[in-house]
Amino acid sequence: MRMRRIDNPELAQNRESPKEGSAGAEKTITISRRAWVTLALLSSTLLTVFFSETMLLPAIPEIIQDFNITYGTAAWIFSAYLIVAAVMTPVAGRLSDLYGKKKVLLVLLTIYIAGLVSGGFADNISTLLVTRIIQGVGLAAVPAAFSLLRDTFPPAKLAIAVGVFGSAYSAGSVVGLLVGASIIQNFGWHSTFLAIIPFSAVVTIMIAKFVREDKKIHHANSEEATDNTSRRKRASFPIDIKGVGALSVTITSFLIALTLIQIGVNSQNILQIAGSFVVSAISLSIFVILEKRIVPPFLDLRLLKHKILLPSFILLIAAGITMFMIYPTIVQLVRSPIPLGFGGDSVDAADVQLPFMITFLVFASITPLIINRIGSIKPMIIGGVISLVGAIGLTLFHSTESALSTSLAIVASGLSITMTSTWNMVVSSSPKEFTGISVGVGALLLFIGMAIGPALAGVYMANHETIEGIDGSYPSAGSYDLIFLTAGLLSGVTVGFALILRRTAKNLTHNA
Repeated sequence: MRMRRIDNPELAQNRESPKEGSAGAEKTITISRRAWVTLALLSSTLLTVFFSETMLLPAIPEIIQDFNITYGTAAWIFSAYLIVAAVMTPVAGRLSDLYGKKKVLLVLLTIYIAGLVSGGFADNISTLLVTRIIQGVGLAAVPAAFSLLRDTFPPAKLAIAVGVFGSAYSAGSVVGLLVGASIIQNFGWHSTFLAIIPFSAVVTIMIAKFVREDKKIHHANSEEATDNTSRRKRASFPIDIKGVGALSVTITSFLIALTLIQIGVNSQNILQIAGSFVVSAISLSIFVILEKRIVPPFLDLRLLKHKILLPSFILLIAAGITMFMIYPTIVQLVRSPIPLGFGGDSVDAADVQLPFMITFLVFASITPLIINRIGSIKPMIIGGVISLVGAIGLTLFHSTESALSTSLAIVASGLSITMTSTWNMVVSSSPKEFTGISVGVGALLLFIGMAIGPALAGVYMANHETIEGIDGSYPSAGSYDLIFLTAGLLSGVTVGFALILRRTAKNLTHNA
């Protein structure tokens, strides 16, 4: 597989898109009606997925109580789902390039619906985790949908599609919080799964009927995949199963170690913790060796050497950790009894998080306009700085619900700007015929970050305190400070890598 090199995506977009006044170019670039319909339907997949996920967030305390499990175990309700999604997204990207994006998208959406159905009837934690794994497979539909957008929209207007697509995540999250909290309070948490099934089925049918794929690109991808094996060993199966297994072991064993740390490091489990970290390191080494030898690789390591893509991928990891570290933390803080929390219910938890979701939606919608004016890199820097300010606010001012909501809204605006700009960078800097692979890698790393987030929050919350007169123990006040400080540190990392990306782009422009 040969990848066409595009080191500066903004320059690449300028080369690919006609400019007003140039010979043979159109004066204006129009977006077809079919493209808008495709965007609306594909965005519905993201809206559906995150609608169902945020509906479940306020239910974590009920699930802990119903199944008599610890917070560390409950974190796996999200981590298991996201680990599978992380592993499956490059697989979905590869299958999309080989067999067609639409076909793969429909299969994965069908699997997701099956996971929702089974989740509605889960009666123990093991069954619930199995249903979450099934849903994680279905979540891999997102990169396939993302890749279809690249085929449909002209390069100069791609930022609009990326922004609308990203806004669907926020819209689903907003509606999920509002509706989910009421459903949980009135009908129980099982109903959060069942409520989304009809909408998911309608979206799947509409995509099957109205979305069309560019067959020329699919045919070119298939020919490229079967041609020129390079000097590496070709896999007998189109998917690198060994690589999938090695990466799965790497992520899972790492998160198991974090889960064991939540229980507490002592003489009884120190060997288990160390063993889990060792297994993770060994399987990661095996994974790297396999990916250098197998064609087609599960994760093309050359993408991680790309001067533009590598910093973008790191930004996605940092954003994923930050979001999913904060989500369950806020629910726990609101629902813990006074004085260690606000003593609220599921509706109160949703109300506190609602400004975060709404702000994320607003800025995901307007960021494409900003990108069209100043490019993708400057908004990354701006977003990182805003997130840092919000994280400092969370650390210093989270004693009241209003202060907490305000700081959350500031963090959300920064994350939204950063993530929308970063996804635009990933999509625009990827060779068009291999968008599925590069978007799959980006989604994999984002989901890995999301899977680490709840487990990391659980490590901090392992420091519990008891309240006189109230049964049970709850995370200490200091654990929340550590989580919010970590969010600030990750925001600082975002700013640093965005500045590196800016310097790299300037050097590439100077040398072009």
